[in-house]
Amino acid sequence: MTQAIMLQGTASDVGKSVLVAGLCRIFHQDGWRTAPFKSQNMALNSGITPDGKEMGRAQIFQAEAAGIEPDVRMNPVLLKPTSDRQAQVVLMGQVACNMDAASYHAYKPRLRAQIASVYQSLAQEYDVLVLEGAGSPAEINLRDRDIVNMGMAEIARCPVILVADIDRGGVFAAIYGTLALLQEHERWRVKGVIINKFRGDVALLHDGLQQIEALTGVPVLGVMPWLDIDLEEEDGVALQRVKHTRKRDIDIAVIHLPHIANFTDFNALSAQSDVRVRYVSQPDALDEADLIILPGSKNTLADLTWLRETALAQRVLARHRAGIPVMGICGGYQMLGESLHDEVESGLGRMPGLGLLRTTTRFAPVKTTTRVRAEMATDLPGWLAPLSGISLNGYEIHMGETLVDVRRSALYMQKNDERIAEGTFSADGSVFGTYLHGLFDNNAFTHAVVNSLRARKGLPAREEALDYAAYKAQQFDVLATAMRSYIDIEKVYRIMREHQEIKG
Repeated sequence: MTQAIMLQGTASDVGKSVLVAGLCRIFHQDGWRTAPFKSQNMALNSGITPDGKEMGRAQIFQAEAAGIEPDVRMNPVLLKPTSDRQAQVVLMGQVACNMDAASYHAYKPRLRAQIASVYQSLAQEYDVLVLEGAGSPAEINLRDRDIVNMGMAEIARCPVILVADIDRGGVFAAIYGTLALLQEHERWRVKGVIINKFRGDVALLHDGLQQIEALTGVPVLGVMPWLDIDLEEEDGVALQRVKHTRKRDIDIAVIHLPHIANFTDFNALSAQSDVRVRYVSQPDALDEADLIILPGSKNTLADLTWLRETALAQRVLARHRAGIPVMGICGGYQMLGESLHDEVESGLGRMPGLGLLRTTTRFAPVKTTTRVRAEMATDLPGWLAPLSGISLNGYEIHMGETLVDVRRSALYMQKNDERIAEGTFSADGSVFGTYLHGLFDNNAFTHAVVNSLRARKGLPAREEALDYAAYKAQQFDVLATAMRSYIDIEKVYRIMREHQEIKG
């Protein structure tokens, strides 16, 4: 019979996603068939399953930690904010509709039976399921229709571990307050607490740990230190904390759009030892860049308007005239063109693009979601030349169709034994755009990009390419080792076993 454990947080961004990935890795290392599960995720970072379904990136990297392919059942509901009030609702990997918060709250009870069915289908295939909550279970205004925190724990009939972030301050108040606001049948499920992101000497916490256990009756299972590991963050709030690393040989500026999506595209670039990746929102921050990247966006026209209002658009064009190459991915690719026509995503109608690529984009009501095998075009010009002919794996998530001059197709995709032109470049090769996400996860592509930028600066080429998949696996192992050191994993196993006996 499947065992399960759920991590819930005292607030958003306390580190639940990473700790779930760590537990998935530990159980996988211990020989258990393990899968992650999050009934409802709100994020602009998404990816594509092997069968073309869209799901949250957090559950994708948790599946990687568990050594399995992602399955849309691991994240049946994905909410992708399109504005402060509205979100695109993705159900079982496909777009259902757009809703405001009040409408979605009213709609949630209709999802409960579907979520329960999906969870049970996963439970029949795996030994252990590691569930993740969202926000806080103490959001008492949402309790009556909860499907992601205690409501989900009740569906799964599983125990809960509460995660609290000490780095933000007030950790004991957060633990005590969260538990105090839970109803008795909810509080009964909480079998332990993990204090996360601690900096300093844990001995200083000793008295506080004893007192919080005495006050709540819930044991502290461990205190996780702040770890210097490189794992995916769930959403753009993480970019607000990014501190620029010291200056390196190559400087890459990614425009931090208000509705930035899939910023995990650039994790592999950040992992390169000679590359500094900066997320910028000020025009003068582009002046040191060796490459400027416009990333994906969940509201392309609104973000294009923001580029102009902040003068970033003008500075991108000025830096391009000064010889700096520019790349656009997905929404960023659309912005680089001559015109965009949108009556679907934003309803803003027609808008001129930045004019760096000879393309026209029209938004369509049907979203393209697919994994892709592709190959870069041959005889690419300018700084793109070293990328010619490189094989790629990636994925597409977009609602626009972009018309290009096929004589300037940047790459060719293999779909159903058909070779399809995609993306484009400028005549001199200084501008490159594509819908393909995950480009930099391809070792040869990233190695060629970095070496081409090094050559432009008169720097010697790097001989060794970073194996990014091996690098990620090593990061998962570092996380698992740390969690075994600082958390009572045997107690976690015991909690799952004892609850299974009660449930059985």
